[in-house]
Amino acid sequence: MPFQKVQPEKLSTSVVHQIELLILRGILRPGERLPAERELSERLGVSRPSLREAIAALQDKGLLESKAGAGIFVADVLGSAFSEALVQLFAGHDEAVFDYISFRRDMEGLAAERAAKMASDTDLQVIQTVFDKMEAAHPKRNPADEARLDAEFHLAIIEASHNVIMLHMMRSMYQLLREGVFYNRTIMFRQRTTRSELLKQHRAINTALQARNPEAARAAVGAHLNFVETALSDHQTFLHHESIAKQRFEHEATR
Repeated sequence: MPFQKVQPEKLSTSVVHQIELLILRGILRPGERLPAERELSERLGVSRPSLREAIAALQDKGLLESKAGAGIFVADVLGSAFSEALVQLFAGHDEAVFDYISFRRDMEGLAAERAAKMASDTDLQVIQTVFDKMEAAHPKRNPADEARLDAEFHLAIIEASHNVIMLHMMRSMYQLLREGVFYNRTIMFRQRTTRSELLKQHRAINTALQARNPEAARAAVGAHLNFVETALSDHQTFLHHESIAKQRFEHEATR
């Protein structure tokens, strides 16, 4: 029979496996810097040569990258789920914007439901901490900061859903959103009434999650993204009418 004695796993292999899981589960994020070699070897309980061997193996796999004079970082393992041509196609057509919101409504509603059931106490504390930052940022009226915290809040919920496929897929989708492919989120955070309503909606989502109420969490996410969809539709209608008025003015001016 082709059986062989089981060999004890090398320390470097154990380190590789642990760091891989941290990346897979979204705990180590793309662009995040690893602790310095001495600190990391102490935290892992391995020698520095074993750690170096593990780091080299992870670099060969494309999961880590070294930056001269800066340290070791998690590689940009997300990339884009779409070709550049398709990204440009999305950016040029309103239909893609509203399909994107519909997709988010389905996926994030499911993520919120799962998070309410499966999140650890630590997961819920992370969500609460991000929401607290949103409340603190609200009076400062900085649209860029509020848009950034909005993304952090929603991604924290997806992380708390404990589905690694959903996590990495949605991170890739949010990267497109950050780049303004679908719409400019800061526009909504420039309007006083919209900003207040968005904060109220995020509070409802957070309250449902902290209470571990799956149905309420999913409903709150749905209501939030319905509002986003309506706000974007209204904004696009306004821009359309503004464009028509401008064209009429220019036409009259040339007569």
